[in-house]
Amino acid sequence: MNIEQARFNMIEQQIRPWEVLDPSVLDLLFVVKREDFTPPAYRSLAFADMEIPLGQGQVMLAPKVEARLLQELGVKKSDKVLEIGTGSGYMAALLAARAEHVVSVEISPELAATARQNLERAGVTNVAVETGDGAEGWAHRGPYDVILISGAMPALPESILKQLRVGGRLAAVVGEAPVMEAQLVTCTAPGVYNTVNLFETVVPALAVRPKSAFSF
Repeated sequence: MNIEQARFNMIEQQIRPWEVLDPSVLDLLFVVKREDFTPPAYRSLAFADMEIPLGQGQVMLAPKVEARLLQELGVKKSDKVLEIGTGSGYMAALLAARAEHVVSVEISPELAATARQNLERAGVTNVAVETGDGAEGWAHRGPYDVILISGAMPALPESILKQLRVGGRLAAVVGEAPVMEAQLVTCTAPGVYNTVNLFETVVPALAVRPKSAFSF
């Protein structure tokens, strides 16, 4: 397989038609090597228009979904970013290339360890991968200019919205299959949020710790 041709085809045939036209995002997709963050068993599918299994019930999102969310977030060099759901570390690497610093939270210790190795091998130094349940955000490292949730949630918890700075943007897929919307939420003033529906999609739910049936 000609890797560079496959990468070019992914960008031209999948990503551009999905209204991803920001040159800086398209250029970044050439620079950050998606195949280096893909599990070895699926490396030949690194550029396919599909989700790639990571184990633990988690996936790499389809390339066009990742690229569109990255574009809509409009990450700037001064931004402090929170990613919930590290997976393989690929999205964290994309975010890190545009941001000052990324905190990425992964519930699976095994995936967190793999992501750290992938990021280190790619020479990415401004991402901190932390192991934990990010279902309520990661408040002690906040507030953030950008939050990306890399898995679907039935609704956005208020606790996560409160971790956005004024002017901050949050991208998430909200709803339950078969009806989900990718949304961009902007904090326009303290406690005031503007939500724009970007596109319909269906992605796996964010991995969270099961809630205990008993509370004492």
